[in-house]
Amino acid sequence: MSESEKKLSYKNFIIPLVLVLVLAAFFYSGLGRYLTFETLKENQGLLKGWVHDNGAFAIIVYMLAYAAVTIFSLPGGLVMSITGGFLFGTVWGALYIVVGATAGATVLFIAAKTSLGDPLRAKAGPWLQKMEEGFQENALSYLLVLRLVPIFPFFVVNLVPAFLGVSLSVYVIGTFFGIIPGSFVFASVGAGLGSIFEAGGEFSAKGILTPQVLIALVGLAALSLIPVVYKKIKSKES
Repeated sequence: MSESEKKLSYKNFIIPLVLVLVLAAFFYSGLGRYLTFETLKENQGLLKGWVHDNGAFAIIVYMLAYAAVTIFSLPGGLVMSITGGFLFGTVWGALYIVVGATAGATVLFIAAKTSLGDPLRAKAGPWLQKMEEGFQENALSYLLVLRLVPIFPFFVVNLVPAFLGVSLSVYVIGTFFGIIPGSFVFASVGAGLGSIFEAGGEFSAKGILTPQVLIALVGLAALSLIPVVYKKIKSKES
């Protein structure tokens, strides 16, 4: 076996192993049972006490759990995001959301380029062709738009770039910066949950993406398309 074949074989083995280990860590942490707003309300004291007592370890567990939710497209991503703000506050919560989501999406991106690529490609389904032209125009700008505005399902945007030749650096940069605004919105909502729970109120996620928030996200997406527009204008002039 050649050296390149050995490296490929090792890569095909290590990525699935990492996925399994992260999934095991997620379920071992016991956070899976907190992925509803109802259980969050019922266990708010326990969770906040655990975060206070464990400090940095709690932050790492939260980000690993968020990464696992992203990697395996598990239900509860919205609850995880709002929980981040609830436990850590708006600014730090948003940061941990971004790091966890980016890490999980990056692992999934790398996995899609290994032996797991075929089943993951099938999971992407017909979205692959619909998104191909956009990534060919300007991969970074298009990825930023998809991260800022939920045009396509989140797990699809995590997968498709791997099949369309997007580089790892572009993917990581586009994902990290593209999800910051939305993460900040969810974390700020989570930071205000305590007062709602203390007043005995019920929380619904339906009103999070208000028209004002959506307009702001669309505006940011429009800004990210400036390089594409500029490129087309220059091509017409030449």
